[in-house]
Amino acid sequence: MKRLEGRVALVTGGSSGIGEATARLFAQRGAKVAVLARESEELTRVADEVSASGGEAIPVVADISKPDRMEQAVAEVVEQWGRLDILFANAGVNGVWAPLDELQPEEWRTTIDVNLTGTFLTVKYAVPYLKRQGGSIVVTSSINGTRVFSNTGATAYACSKAGQVVLVKMLALQLAKHSVRVNAICPGSISTEIEESTQREDLARAREPVEYPAGTIPLTDGRPGHPDQVAELVLFLASDAAHHVTGSVITIDGAQSLLIG
Repeated sequence: MKRLEGRVALVTGGSSGIGEATARLFAQRGAKVAVLARESEELTRVADEVSASGGEAIPVVADISKPDRMEQAVAEVVEQWGRLDILFANAGVNGVWAPLDELQPEEWRTTIDVNLTGTFLTVKYAVPYLKRQGGSIVVTSSINGTRVFSNTGATAYACSKAGQVVLVKMLALQLAKHSVRVNAICPGSISTEIEESTQREDLARAREPVEYPAGTIPLTDGRPGHPDQVAELVLFLASDAAHHVTGSVITIDGAQSLLIG
């Protein structure tokens, strides 16, 4: 079913994980998809594979924390297809996890710049085009900083994710009169590559003793979720099926955060 026929979508962090799964699903459902990430090689692979499967996709190389580049990137998408209807602001980093007294200012700044400022810039430069006909913005936040606070050392990450939720709620109200819906998703443990880039430093010293029950994801007996499951949620929020949903924060974690919050 072509639920997104005629729509144009921009997916950031689209070269792997949740972003890649969502870009593929959007294309399958009829959308023209711009896939954005910092590195061109994997990005081009995703766009080429979407096109080879009968979809329509282009790669856009940009760092979401750079204002000039993000403004240009969004303009490139609109120049290609003449409009923008859906924004999936998904790109982000885990950054450095360390005790607060060991977390360096530049490490804090990098995480905030990418996750929070990068989301702001992505939305800021997309909004003028979304206002033209209305549309949907979906932001990838996390259960960390919104429902879970026990991940030792994840201070910068959790603060950036909490900030994204506030941004979503503020913008949902501001953009309602333009028929632009804004929602956040909060995944728990999902099988992606982001954990591989997490830098953990001296956490044992700062960690509070916590006993977790066996199987930290009750719905799946401990198995992490799959990016395709998150993509289905994003598809719903991006589509007309969610036409009365805005300002919402939706957790997708198999009840994980109910155990470890």
